Amino acid sequence: MQQVTPPSDAQVRPPGAVTHAEIFQQPQLWPTTLNIVRQTGLVAEAFPGPVVVTGAGTSAYAAMAVAESWRNAQGIPTTDLLLDPTPFYDRGGLLISLARSGDSPESIGVVEKVQRLFPAVKQLAITCNANGKLANALGASAIVLDPRTNDRSLAMTSSFSNLVLAGLALGHAPRLSSDLPAICDRAGSKLGEFDEQARTVADRPVSRIAILASRPLFGAAREASLKILEMTAGKCVAIPETFLGLRHGPMSFLRADALVLCFLSTNPLFRRYEEDLVAELKAKGLGYIVGIGPDDWPRNLFNDFVPSTAPCLPDFLRTPFEIIFPQLLAYHLSLQAGLNPDSPSPNGVITRVVKGVRIHED
Repeated sequence: MQQVTPPSDAQVRPPGAVTHAEIFQQPQLWPTTLNIVRQTGLVAEAFPGPVVVTGAGTSAYAAMAVAESWRNAQGIPTTDLLLDPTPFYDRGGLLISLARSGDSPESIGVVEKVQRLFPAVKQLAITCNANGKLANALGASAIVLDPRTNDRSLAMTSSFSNLVLAGLALGHAPRLSSDLPAICDRAGSKLGEFDEQARTVADRPVSRIAILASRPLFGAAREASLKILEMTAGKCVAIPETFLGLRHGPMSFLRADALVLCFLSTNPLFRRYEEDLVAELKAKGLGYIVGIGPDDWPRNLFNDFVPSTAPCLPDFLRTPFEIIFPQLLAYHLSLQAGLNPDSPSPNGVITRVVKGVRIHED
């Protein structure tokens, strides 16, 4: 009898199955991430002096979101720090490195360079990979998240929200502990609805996409733009911009068939500026406008509306929870483009762990 080789997982798995599961698992993992950070006993108040939160690509946008919640903190990409960290440090301070794998050359390059130039700077890593170079380089100073956060897909989804949440928890664990159960319940109950909304929006003919947010949520806007770009292999062009910044030139990017995705603020003052801008876009016929925000926003301003997952929180704590719908939108846009969201770069233009970076000595 001829022996039949069973199909591999990749052969039987539908396109995007891994990415879809990694997006959907996030509400289940958030409490685990919060508990891991709380068990370290580390708190933001223990680190006076300049704080730099760093990462590359998606992790850089995670760093930006975390820095918004820390007093005296800056989110600086490793791709900038590697060239020259001196503008950001004098003597002491703290460097927090965020990474999914911890194996990107820039991650280790920055750690080593700061250790050499500024030995008084304390270093902390938050990573999803216990076996990565970053976790092992910093040893006891590494917070390693649940291995399920170490996304297998090319694009980071679950890794992003959990890295952000871990960084936020260093400064805001009591508030997050109080509100997280309700947020997880709300997110879990709306995943199916978000998935269907994202599919419907992705089915529309879209020439280009703008992602708008005010500063506390701008890391989320940049990450949403990157997810769309990565998962569609550049077939969908997306730009991030602030609501007030859009008028200063970038509004020329928009067309009637553009998609405008808005991260809407819970801050009453910010909301007034955001409402003005959205009303202007609607009056000018610029784009199909989708809002992500609290339920009390006026729905008539939008073509579609996605209820906020964390309307109870200030904007600087909302990023890990509001990113789910944009992730699902990127996933469905990838399928619409005829790609596999799990590996949307068939020619290997980009890879899960960045390659080809040589670290040059000073």
